Amino acid sequence: MAPAAASGGSTLPSGLSVFATFPDLLFVCEFIFGGLVWILIASSLVPLPLIQGWVMFVSVFCFVATTSLMVLYIIGSHGGETSWITLDAAYHCVAALFYLSASVLEALATISMFEGFTYKHYHENIAAVVFAYVVTLLYVVHAVFSLIRWKSS
Repeated sequence: MAPAAASGGSTLPSGLSVFATFPDLLFVCEFIFGGLVWILIASSLVPLPLIQGWVMFVSVFCFVATTSLMVLYIIGSHGGETSWITLDAAYHCVAALFYLSASVLEALATISMFEGFTYKHYHENIAAVVFAYVVTLLYVVHAVFSLIRWKSS
Protein backbone atom coordinates (compact mmCIF):
# COMPACT_ATOMS: atom_id res chain seq x y z
CA MET A 1 0.00 0.00 0.00
CA ALA A 2 1.46 3.36 -1.00
CA PRO A 3 1.98 6.00 1.69
CA ALA A 4 -0.62 8.32 0.15
CA ALA A 5 -3.18 5.54 0.11
CA ALA A 6 -2.35 4.58 3.69
CA SER A 7 -2.95 8.13 4.86
CA GLY A 8 -6.29 8.53 3.13
CA GLY A 9 -4.92 10.24 0.02
CA SER A 10 -3.24 13.59 -0.42
CA THR A 11 -6.33 15.68 0.35
CA LEU A 12 -8.23 16.36 3.51
CA PRO A 13 -11.62 14.73 3.89
CA SER A 14 -14.80 16.68 4.40
CA GLY A 15 -18.22 15.74 5.69
CA LEU A 16 -18.67 12.43 7.44
CA SER A 17 -15.74 10.93 5.55
CA VAL A 18 -13.60 12.43 8.34
CA PHE A 19 -14.76 9.46 10.41
CA ALA A 20 -13.90 6.97 7.68
CA THR A 21 -10.37 7.95 6.65
CA PHE A 22 -7.11 7.31 8.43
CA PRO A 23 -5.47 9.28 10.13
CA ASP A 24 -8.43 11.64 10.49
CA LEU A 25 -10.33 8.91 12.30
CA LEU A 26 -7.86 9.47 15.14
CA PHE A 27 -9.59 12.82 15.85
CA VAL A 28 -12.28 10.89 17.72
CA CYS A 29 -9.79 9.02 19.92
CA GLU A 30 -7.79 12.21 20.55
CA PHE A 31 -11.03 13.94 21.54
CA ILE A 32 -12.10 11.18 23.95
CA PHE A 33 -8.75 10.45 25.60
CA GLY A 34 -7.73 14.12 25.65
CA GLY A 35 -10.99 14.90 27.43
CA LEU A 36 -10.23 12.17 29.96
CA VAL A 37 -6.82 13.69 30.66
CA TRP A 38 -8.45 17.09 31.12
CA ILE A 39 -11.05 15.69 33.53
CA LEU A 40 -8.51 13.67 35.53
CA ILE A 41 -6.11 16.59 35.90
CA ALA A 42 -8.93 18.95 36.85
CA SER A 43 -10.24 16.58 39.52
CA SER A 44 -6.91 15.52 41.01
CA LEU A 45 -5.22 17.05 43.99
CA VAL A 46 -2.43 19.31 42.78
CA PRO A 47 0.93 18.53 44.45
CA LEU A 48 2.95 20.74 42.06
CA PRO A 49 0.77 23.56 40.66
CA LEU A 50 3.25 24.75 38.03
CA ILE A 51 3.69 21.30 36.48
CA GLN A 52 0.03 20.41 36.54
CA GLY A 53 -0.84 23.87 35.25
CA TRP A 54 1.16 23.08 32.11
CA VAL A 55 -0.54 19.70 31.80
CA MET A 56 -3.93 21.37 32.16
CA PHE A 57 -3.03 24.00 29.54
CA VAL A 58 -1.89 21.34 27.08
CA SER A 59 -4.96 19.17 27.58
CA VAL A 60 -7.42 22.07 27.23
CA PHE A 61 -5.57 23.64 24.28
CA CYS A 62 -5.34 20.37 22.36
CA PHE A 63 -8.94 19.43 23.20
CA VAL A 64 -10.26 22.75 21.88
CA ALA A 65 -7.96 22.79 18.83
CA THR A 66 -8.72 19.17 17.92
CA THR A 67 -12.45 19.78 18.29
CA SER A 68 -12.21 22.92 16.15
CA LEU A 69 -10.22 21.18 13.40
CA MET A 70 -12.58 18.22 13.40
CA VAL A 71 -15.63 20.49 13.05
CA LEU A 72 -13.93 22.57 10.34
CA TYR A 73 -13.10 19.40 8.41
CA ILE A 74 -16.65 18.09 8.77
CA ILE A 75 -18.17 21.30 7.40
CA GLY A 76 -15.55 21.33 4.62
CA SER A 77 -14.16 24.77 5.27
CA HIS A 78 -10.74 23.77 3.94
CA GLY A 79 -12.06 23.69 0.38
CA GLY A 80 -9.35 21.25 -0.69
CA GLU A 81 -6.54 23.81 -0.33
CA THR A 82 -3.05 22.49 0.36
CA SER A 83 -2.41 25.10 3.05
CA TRP A 84 -4.83 23.19 5.29
CA ILE A 85 -2.74 20.04 4.84
CA THR A 86 0.27 22.01 6.08
CA LEU A 87 -1.76 23.34 9.01
CA ASP A 88 -2.90 19.81 9.87
CA ALA A 89 0.67 18.44 9.85
CA ALA A 90 2.05 21.38 11.83
CA TYR A 91 -0.71 21.23 14.45
CA HIS A 92 -0.32 17.51 15.05
CA CYS A 93 3.47 17.81 15.36
CA VAL A 94 3.10 20.62 17.91
CA ALA A 95 0.36 18.74 19.78
CA ALA A 96 2.53 15.61 19.92
CA LEU A 97 5.44 17.60 21.38
CA PHE A 98 3.17 19.39 23.86
CA TYR A 99 1.58 16.15 25.03
CA LEU A 100 4.95 14.41 25.31
CA SER A 101 6.20 17.17 27.60
CA ALA A 102 2.95 17.14 29.58
CA SER A 103 3.06 13.35 29.97
CA VAL A 104 6.61 13.36 31.27
CA LEU A 105 5.87 16.21 33.69
CA GLU A 106 2.68 14.55 34.95
CA ALA A 107 4.60 11.33 35.53
CA LEU A 108 7.20 13.32 37.47
CA ALA A 109 4.48 14.98 39.57
CA THR A 110 2.89 11.60 40.29
CA ILE A 111 6.18 9.99 41.28
CA SER A 112 7.06 12.84 43.60
CA MET A 113 3.73 12.90 45.49
CA PHE A 114 4.44 13.30 49.18
CA GLU A 115 2.99 11.57 52.20
CA GLY A 116 -0.47 12.75 53.09
CA PHE A 117 -2.04 12.14 49.71
CA THR A 118 -4.68 9.45 49.67
CA TYR A 119 -4.55 6.50 47.32
CA LYS A 120 -7.53 7.99 45.48
CA HIS A 121 -5.53 11.06 44.51
CA TYR A 122 -2.51 8.96 43.64
CA HIS A 123 -4.60 6.68 41.44
CA GLU A 124 -6.21 9.67 39.69
CA ASN A 125 -2.76 10.95 38.84
CA ILE A 126 -1.66 7.51 37.63
CA ALA A 127 -4.72 7.35 35.37
CA ALA A 128 -3.94 10.84 34.08
CA VAL A 129 -0.37 9.75 33.26
CA VAL A 130 -1.54 6.63 31.44
CA PHE A 131 -4.14 8.50 29.37
CA ALA A 132 -1.66 11.32 28.67
CA TYR A 133 0.76 8.79 27.18
CA VAL A 134 -2.07 7.22 25.15
CA VAL A 135 -2.97 10.65 23.77
CA THR A 136 0.70 11.34 23.06
CA LEU A 137 0.88 8.14 21.03
CA LEU A 138 -2.30 9.08 19.14
CA TYR A 139 -0.94 12.53 18.27
CA VAL A 140 2.42 11.08 17.19
CA VAL A 141 0.73 8.56 14.87
CA HIS A 142 -1.56 11.28 13.51
CA ALA A 143 1.43 13.60 13.02
CA VAL A 144 3.41 10.95 11.11
CA PHE A 145 0.56 10.20 8.73
CA SER A 146 -0.25 13.90 8.37
CA LEU A 147 3.38 14.51 7.38
CA ILE A 148 3.14 11.70 4.83
CA ARG A 149 -0.01 13.33 3.42
CA TRP A 150 1.71 16.74 3.42
CA LYS A 151 4.73 15.36 1.58
CA SER A 152 2.56 13.74 -1.08
CA SER A 153 0.40 16.84 -1.65
